[in-house]
Amino acid sequence: MDRKYNPKLLGAAKSLRKNMTKEERKLWYEFLREYPVKFLRQKILGNYIVDFYCAQAKLVVELDGSQHFSESNLQRDSDRAEYLQNYGIEIIRIPNNYVKENFNGVCEYIDDCVKHRLLCVKGAVTK
Repeated sequence: MDRKYNPKLLGAAKSLRKNMTKEERKLWYEFLREYPVKFLRQKILGNYIVDFYCAQAKLVVELDGSQHFSESNLQRDSDRAEYLQNYGIEIIRIPNNYVKENFNGVCEYIDDCVKHRLLCVKGAVTK
């Protein structure tokens, strides 16, 4: 992946960071911000902005509201997933209502995914 970000997306990414949804805010301030492996929020990757990105684990965490389940957004999400997967980046999608209803479970799931990805990334480097 070209390490340079699309400068046309910088304003949108900044705006998304300032105007996070309450679920994004909760996940960021109550878990990811202090997580021992660094996460970035509203990170530009190529021509896409992802909710949360952990470069060390090559992992994207996306929180999905109801708008993500429309036909056009499902296709857009699929295109973005394919693009990122071509660079070895895994995407996990978490519905907003899970953050509201089972926050501890969401945090445990993300933690498990990060640990698994770190093993995979490390294994790929040493082979």
